[in-house]
Amino acid sequence: MKLVTFRASVDDEARLGVVHGDLIIDAESLGDAFDQDIPDTMLGLIDSGRPGVAALKTLVDGIGDTPPIHTSIAASSAILCAPIQRPRKNIWGIGLNYTEHVAESARALDTSNELPQKPVLFTKPPTAVIGTGEPILHDSKMTQQLDWEVELAVIMGSGGKHIAKEDALSHVFGYSVMIDVSARDNRRSGQWIFSKGQDSFAPFGPCIVTADDIPNPHNLDLWLTKNGEEKQRSNTQYMLFDIPSLIADISTGMTIEAGDIIATGTPAGVGAGRDPQEWMWPGDTIVACVEGIGSLRHPVIDATPE
Repeated sequence: MKLVTFRASVDDEARLGVVHGDLIIDAESLGDAFDQDIPDTMLGLIDSGRPGVAALKTLVDGIGDTPPIHTSIAASSAILCAPIQRPRKNIWGIGLNYTEHVAESARALDTSNELPQKPVLFTKPPTAVIGTGEPILHDSKMTQQLDWEVELAVIMGSGGKHIAKEDALSHVFGYSVMIDVSARDNRRSGQWIFSKGQDSFAPFGPCIVTADDIPNPHNLDLWLTKNGEEKQRSNTQYMLFDIPSLIADISTGMTIEAGDIIATGTPAGVGAGRDPQEWMWPGDTIVACVEGIGSLRHPVIDATPE
């Protein structure tokens, strides 16, 4: 299933929806039509576990092309939000997880040119999350080096400590797209959270595709454009540490929980690695895509305080 968090209008509450052709079905309303209790939020659905997801899927599969009256709206009229508008805790970010990005980072950002022996971890706070169409904020007093990174995001359906690599994918709820916005000139003594975690620095969405609909997350094309010009293109098969390895590694030291998000790293083509270097500026439009999931589109706007 392709799941979204949407508003029918700007004044409406955000709701859990299922993309169904040209429609978005309101999940809770569909459940009500068949006297079934279906959550109205993405986190609620994740918390309901496999039985809850299976119940929703059974309902959607059973309605054919004509949902019950008052349970859907045209997808073109819906306002999409970040699939999880407010994650319960920080997003896990993975640095230097594609070989060519390691090389360009070593040239441009003074990082090591040796391949990491273990995943490089950082986090982004929940306040960094924005949905597709919302602006990326450029504060010129904070940064003159605002950069882009397209990434596959993994959303956990169940958690644990010391998750075995061979079991890790069974803990995944689904997959999405994230842009790891980075202020390259805001790294502090090697610490990345201020560079990575400012408001609007985690564009996320436009949907979550459940894991059963992406049987191989390690063979997905991903790409990013700036003002229509392609800047990044690669495939998730080139990750240094695959998704089971990331889940297993994180869970050795910190408990993973349902609803946690892992942004799995970016390929080469970031602005810092270009010659000459390129950055995002107010007026730019950034589009990030992952095969089988969808696209994020964001304007960059001036957010410099007076």
